[in-house]
Amino acid sequence: MKTILVIEDEGRIVRLIRDYLSEEGYRIIDARDGEEGLTAFERQNPDLIILDLMLPKKDGLDVAREVRKNSEVPIIMLTAKTEEVDRVTGLELGADDYMTKPFSLRELAARIKAVLRRTGGDLGKRGVIRRGELLIDTETHQVKLDGEEVDLTPTEFDLLAAMARNPGRAFTRKSLLEEIGHYPGESVKRKIDTHVKNLRKKLGSGDEPERFIETVHGVGYRFRKFEQDPE
Repeated sequence: MKTILVIEDEGRIVRLIRDYLSEEGYRIIDARDGEEGLTAFERQNPDLIILDLMLPKKDGLDVAREVRKNSEVPIIMLTAKTEEVDRVTGLELGADDYMTKPFSLRELAARIKAVLRRTGGDLGKRGVIRRGELLIDTETHQVKLDGEEVDLTPTEFDLLAAMARNPGRAFTRKSLLEEIGHYPGESVKRKIDTHVKNLRKKLGSGDEPERFIETVHGVGYRFRKFEQDPE
């Protein structure tokens, strides 16, 4: 189920969008101002953002700028303004589409499908993965924990990203190797344990070595699922 974050301060519009898109099979979360929207974005890792231009506390253009610093999540902007300069500014900041109020919910749903189809709709493989306090950028191969960069080897990074894309899923050593494109020979499979051990040292602490990567006895490993992770 795709998660859509609606950042809009008009309650009536939020309710209409939520009711319609829920019927279309989307999971909807909402925020009523720009600051709340950025917080929800960080915590929920949505597949798409519907973003109003005129918002309290932090306007839609500022929100878009902040989002684009770390993510390529699709953005559809909403506004009551019709001036060309606003449309152009939004698109230049990285918005994927633009709708002017009042708008058709049916057309909005169609545009959402088109944008997700065009962008691939899979941010876990092409953008930023957020899990708890951990941020994994699959484009720049950077990992940050509590805001501090973590130095990983290429194999460590690939293993971490593969597990983080599917929190809660138990991976065998063989399936982990297949996820990162390695041939699952016995000598290579044993190296998974070494890589996981090193990852735990870099991402965990003495009191909580399995902070992110848990052992599934008799199977292999899984990435811990946090309460704020999307379904």
